[in-house]
Amino acid sequence: MNPRFEAAWEIHQFLSQHNISYAIIGGTALPRWGEPRFTKDVDLTVVTSLEEGVVPFVRLMLTRFASRESDPIAFARQNRVVKLRATNQCDLDVSLGLPGYEAEMLERAVEYELEKGKVVRVCSAEDLIILKCVAGRPQDLIDVEGVVARQAKTLDVKYIREWLARFDELLPEPHARDDFERAWRAERRAASKSARQPAKRVTRKH
Repeated sequence: MNPRFEAAWEIHQFLSQHNISYAIIGGTALPRWGEPRFTKDVDLTVVTSLEEGVVPFVRLMLTRFASRESDPIAFARQNRVVKLRATNQCDLDVSLGLPGYEAEMLERAVEYELEKGKVVRVCSAEDLIILKCVAGRPQDLIDVEGVVARQAKTLDVKYIREWLARFDELLPEPHARDDFERAWRAERRAASKSARQPAKRVTRKH
């Protein structure tokens, strides 16, 4: 198993042990839905039921994983991200989700088998597209194209559009829905062109 998958399995076991809901997002979820690519870390989102908030969660994580920040609690409070390191030294970025979109995303998460007998939870194809369109970096948009190309026939496009419209209301410069629509139109054009291609005749040898 590659190092990222080893780290994903390690944190899956720990979070499951403590009944903390999570979903793997980012590059580690790409092999399930799109085109795999090299990435150095494992990104995931959690929604914890710990009543006291960020501090007890960070302290719990530090009982197993090393911090990549000198003051992990202050960093988590400010950024809602806990930066950790797995036993194999792979970086782990744990985003602290809030009720609303993240909670719904976790409910929609699906199982993904890293290797036989080792199953983790990854976000849905739709949510991977949403997260990457909101991020909007060049590599994210390339990833979106790959997911759309592979999953076009099964995507819940209405769900994607509704959430991207909501996120665009919060972004300083709205772009998320337009980024998705470009990828979606490109895929529809490619599918239409492929459908118009005449079938190749098979010449039988006598």
